[in-house]
Amino acid sequence: MNGVAFTHERSPERELLAALLARNWWAIGLRGALAIVFGLVALFLPGATMLSLVLLFAAYAFVDGVFAVVSAVRTAERHQRWGLIALEGLVDIAVGVVAVAWPAITVLAFVVLVAVWAIFTGALELAAAFRLGTGDGRGWLIFGGIVSLLYGALLIVAPMIGAVVLTWWLGAYALIFGVSLVVLAFKLKARLDKRPHA
Repeated sequence: MNGVAFTHERSPERELLAALLARNWWAIGLRGALAIVFGLVALFLPGATMLSLVLLFAAYAFVDGVFAVVSAVRTAERHQRWGLIALEGLVDIAVGVVAVAWPAITVLAFVVLVAVWAIFTGALELAAAFRLGTGDGRGWLIFGGIVSLLYGALLIVAPMIGAVVLTWWLGAYALIFGVSLVVLAFKLKARLDKRPHA
């Protein structure tokens, strides 16, 4: 339409990208294999996975805090407002230290945050459902809101079980993602093998 012809032919740019991906099929396969390993660890060793994620978060918070403090010092040297930047940096460093010293508290805080989000979302869904007519998918919205409220309540009542379930979900996602990358890698390798060699 409007003079634009739709075609299924592959453009030179797409061909170039496909060839580049095919040459690096092993890197995609390696990414997939690592994702599969992570997914299996998350599914069968959720405690170790949670601890690793907490330590990774702690490292990020600490480094981010250090950079914020350095930024505050540089801002102060230019005689500009630096107090809030320095406070943010110190809070980040403190959070990183707390996460390393008491990882269970960090996991618990994350689960409680997810619980509050689920309850808040569920309440909003229920409120929206009662404004809809009966033929507008009201029942599904009510169902979703109730499930969200129950999930949030479950996380508050049994937060460590909730943390394990969240880790399982992460593991399942990584596993599916990893398998898809490995399949893609082998398809790319097959494409490369079919190409005539110079």
